[in-house]
Amino acid sequence: MSATWNALIRTHHITSRKKVAKLRAAASNYNVYALLRYGGCPGIMYCQGSESGVRDWVSTVQRLRYKDFQLERKPAAKQAKADGQKSKETAQDKDGVKYGKLEESESVKDFGAKMEELGVWAWWRKGMGYSHED
Repeated sequence: MSATWNALIRTHHITSRKKVAKLRAAASNYNVYALLRYGGCPGIMYCQGSESGVRDWVSTVQRLRYKDFQLERKPAAKQAKADGQKSKETAQDKDGVKYGKLEESESVKDFGAKMEELGVWAWWRKGMGYSHED
């Protein structure tokens, strides 16, 4: 895979198992890794993969018409880690991420831990409005 792209979506909530099944199928079809926070508010979705895969997966989410859909971080090349953070990103991209798969998280805390593991914690916090640092 060439450059890794990612995107972040926030919705009111994610509770429909039918919609989750469609998102799981889309992750497989577009060969992307997707993570979503299932259950209460807010609903959060993260996706990473090829440029076309991420764009197509985000389009699938938009077609499902989630309440209060917000594309917090538009599809773009995954940013390198900020100075001072451990550089796990390359190893995770090659070894730790299973493309074509959708995972679920039940809490924002667990979702954040996964974002840290993927090397996008600061990017995610800024996208969610939790921090305003550059």
